Amino acid sequence: MRSDTRSVAAQASGAGFLTGSAGSMPSRTVVVLDAIKHAILTGELRPGQGLVETDLAGMLGVSKTPVREALKTLAGAGLVTMSPYKGAAVRAVDDDLVRSVYDLRLLEPEAVRRAVAHGGQADAARHALRRSDQAADRAERSLANRDFHRALYLGCGNAMLVSVLDDLRDQTALVSAAAWQQAPTWRGEAAEHEAILRAATAGHADAAARLLTSHIESFLARNYPSLAETESLTETGDTNAP
Repeated sequence: MRSDTRSVAAQASGAGFLTGSAGSMPSRTVVVLDAIKHAILTGELRPGQGLVETDLAGMLGVSKTPVREALKTLAGAGLVTMSPYKGAAVRAVDDDLVRSVYDLRLLEPEAVRRAVAHGGQADAARHALRRSDQAADRAERSLANRDFHRALYLGCGNAMLVSVLDDLRDQTALVSAAAWQQAPTWRGEAAEHEAILRAATAGHADAAARLLTSHIESFLARNYPSLAETESLTETGDTNAP
């Protein structure tokens, strides 16, 4: 654990989380939170790995208080699990998590359809795509992709729907980063993002929604084929198929 945490601290510092970025952050807790999130999404902190407050505080050069608050926030975002007996740990990406996230993500195409019909946020989405293309690692790329999706659904006109989709952002980033560790499919997904953005920019709301649905389903099929097959059987009602 100690050697892993030392690596996290070095990477966070190199990425500017604990140096140049500190002055622009609203609090030390946010700096620590970003460092730990970055380490989780790059795999420096592995799924299921314990997160010991004293170790993280020592390696990041802070007291235990901002580490504790950061871990609580990350637990609320779904990246960390908290147990009264085992303490904090990086959340494992299992079938239940993937299925839950992608069941709710099927709300997103309708949100995007409505947002495009209302005018959309094409400039913000285009900027997010550029950030994703220029990203230095999986963490930056996955978070930029989440910003792309949010820019497209933000103007849907339903605050509750936006809140539900916002709550999924970090968990979706975790699922994507875990999948990319096995197979770097992000280039194909970037091309799909471009097609969605073209439809949205042209004001083709229904086409943007269809392309997004295909994008979500194809990610599942590429990276979690057993779950995609289960979803397909459920939709057709053929639950007795082999």
